[in-house]
Amino acid sequence: MKADLTDDLFFASITELGAKLKSLEISALDLTNGYCDRLERFGPRYNALALSLREPAVRTAREIDKELKRGRYRGPLHGIPFAVKDLISVANQITTWGAKPYAAQIFDYDATVVKKLEKAGAILIGKLAMVELAGGGGYNSANASLFGPGLNPWDRTRWSGGSSSGSGSAVAAGLVPFALGSETSGSILTPSAFCGVTGLRPTFGLVSRFGAMALSWTLDKIGPMCRTAEDCGQVLRVIAGADENDPASSGKSFYYAPQFTREMKDVRVVYAKTDFEEWAEPATRDAFRTALEVLRSIGLQLVEAKLPDLPYGAVTNTIISAEGASSFEALITGGKVEQLADKRQIEGLKAAMDIPARDYLKAMRIRRIIQQELRQLLTGADVILAPSRTTVAPKINEPLDRSLGLGDRTPPTSQGMQALIPAGNLAGLPALSIPCGLVGNLPIALSLVSRPFTENLILSIGNEFQNRTDWHRRRPNGS
Repeated sequence: MKADLTDDLFFASITELGAKLKSLEISALDLTNGYCDRLERFGPRYNALALSLREPAVRTAREIDKELKRGRYRGPLHGIPFAVKDLISVANQITTWGAKPYAAQIFDYDATVVKKLEKAGAILIGKLAMVELAGGGGYNSANASLFGPGLNPWDRTRWSGGSSSGSGSAVAAGLVPFALGSETSGSILTPSAFCGVTGLRPTFGLVSRFGAMALSWTLDKIGPMCRTAEDCGQVLRVIAGADENDPASSGKSFYYAPQFTREMKDVRVVYAKTDFEEWAEPATRDAFRTALEVLRSIGLQLVEAKLPDLPYGAVTNTIISAEGASSFEALITGGKVEQLADKRQIEGLKAAMDIPARDYLKAMRIRRIIQQELRQLLTGADVILAPSRTTVAPKINEPLDRSLGLGDRTPPTSQGMQALIPAGNLAGLPALSIPCGLVGNLPIALSLVSRPFTENLILSIGNEFQNRTDWHRRRPNGS
């Protein structure tokens, strides 16, 4: 690795790296080899690396350097290394879905998102570990993965979050400038929050899922996990768009233009005080209050509200379970489900086979009511705000149903926005998680949720917040 590739460079934003590549201050080949070195060296330390793709990446980087020297510039991602969650197919490479039964699985085609990123000049350097089957069936252990528990670069005794565990760890530790994750109900927002990176869950249908493992075809979404909100916007610009291979594709494209959104003083944000003052674990509350003051200083109108009282969690679980049972029917009926690492997940997948059609259809009808209620909530507001998670990253040896909850604390009387993750996913709404503090040297984060296809609005708020804070620039000790 060349001497000018300092540790600081590996924590630079896409915009900063792109400027150095365009000016020929650094080469794509040196940058790619530098990130591959880090990914191969430190990826196993966090159980984050599923597969290194150094050899094809180096070949691509050499060609890109020739283009850059000739002044052929494809855009902000030209020459930028990246990695993908291991449920995204890469032609003729192993795609394990994080699970032992699929440890040798190979597809002969690239996922649409991989094709789009490579067309934009981004360089794929690896595949990243994940919770097995993206958590299908439900899991209660951080160890629910072929690669072992996702370890948090801020504290390796703690979880990096699921199911995009490797994507969160890799970006946080400076092993890649950005990664792709996927979310069905929290799998981008949770690892982004726990690892202190910026993660974007796009509107359902905005990004093609062709070539990605299907857990729940009416809920699955692919999105970027990056250093900054601006980086998320640049990646989304490339991966968004119509795809005839994905029946759920909205047919819409995305042009990153936060400068054309409304003035911050005209943006109305609804939030629930109880989320920050009662649901949040006590040690995090001062940091969350400070973050709220930063949002007020931007000029946003913060107004109290709460989610309507509806069974968000039960509806989400029924839909994911029923659709997941269909996706993994052969795995379950063939007996290989027993090879999964998490016993609760095994039993959950088996039980899902017995969900009656009437229960699934009832859940879909209630889902429609939830979509209508959230549309109504966002008629009088532009953005819903909540903590991405109300706790810091839990210890890897703790059962997740306890460590992600209230523990021994008495539940508050108001639910506030506690169900925003399942609610937002059921309604297909975009969400942005932004780091907003450190508590005991562990990250916490805020989530911004808005109407469908209004990613530019939440990205512009994220940009303003990150212009006033440096939490997105903090990095784990020793990384």
